[in-house]
Amino acid sequence: MVQFEIKITGRVQGVGFRYFVQKRASEFNIKGWVKNTRDGGVLVMAQGYEKDVETFLEHLRIGPSMARVRKLEKSQMPDLEDFTDFSIRY
Repeated sequence: MVQFEIKITGRVQGVGFRYFVQKRASEFNIKGWVKNTRDGGVLVMAQGYEKDVETFLEHLRIGPSMARVRKLEKSQMPDLEDFTDFSIRY
């Protein structure tokens, strides 16, 4: 299992990006959360098997049809949190 903090910038707010992330997380058995940031980006905490997380990241780089991802940065977390599901945080 791996856990990443993922920062996404571009046109990612007001386009259903968090719901897109939650749906993809469910498809790839990813646990964690997603939330909008004050700077107009999206922050994701994603935990799962490395292969599943990499596939999940490929989908996030594209996003929903109205989104335009300009940059995706990922940082591997040294410790795993105890997530039971994937949620949208407000």
